Amino acid sequence: MLLLHGTYWSRVWLPVLGRLAQAGLRPFAVDFPGLGRSGGELTLETATVPALAEWVVRVVSALKISGPIAVAGHDIGGAVAQRLLVHDQLEVSRLALVNSVVYDSWPAPHVGRYRDPLVAAATTVDELLAARRQAVTGALAGAATEQRIAEYLQPWTDPRVGRSWLAMAGAADSRYTLDLVPALRRSTVPKLLIWGEDDVDEKVEYAEKFAREVPRTTLVRIPEADHIPTENAPGQIARALIDFCRPAPHRQRC
Repeated sequence: MLLLHGTYWSRVWLPVLGRLAQAGLRPFAVDFPGLGRSGGELTLETATVPALAEWVVRVVSALKISGPIAVAGHDIGGAVAQRLLVHDQLEVSRLALVNSVVYDSWPAPHVGRYRDPLVAAATTVDELLAARRQAVTGALAGAATEQRIAEYLQPWTDPRVGRSWLAMAGAADSRYTLDLVPALRRSTVPKLLIWGEDDVDEKVEYAEKFAREVPRTTLVRIPEADHIPTENAPGQIARALIDFCRPAPHRQRC
């Protein structure tokens, strides 16, 4: 199971990672270049959804993973996951989306403002940290503690990571998900949506629309959770992913 992040980093998957492994799955949570703990640096060109999808394909090849693979995506990582499925870039057996960007739901205003190159160029490390602190605190909702907030923010103290994040924000464009909708509506691959109901940007109404329009889609709602529900209900979400990936003993391993 490949776990992709978006405008945060792979820390969003940490609450469920151990549970997935203990259930016998093989979860891989990766950081996109220049984000989280990853080296390198994103640019406006390499931070687009198509470019990130190509990077994921190279990572899977480098890890020597072959055969069917379940892909889960959070936030913009969900757009990458949808593209990997629709364009057959990987043999995606199952698609899980957690408070993902879908349709024209993105970029959220607090991200989209950085599409203006003048705004991005004028943003200091301290200003970005303050903006990310506000976003992380809201996204964690009832799970927000000072220690947890600090853990999420730590990578952004590195100017290189800040520049990579600004590139991802600058490259955010809903056309990348809108272009996938017709193929998703024809897809027969099983899909799971896990959604924090209180997300004010990736609203649960988008998930409900997706579940109505896209075949073989199941929606799991997480009450009293915002944009990072893995911190609010890790046990429930891990169980949903495990059951989705292995609903029967004969089902192939993720």
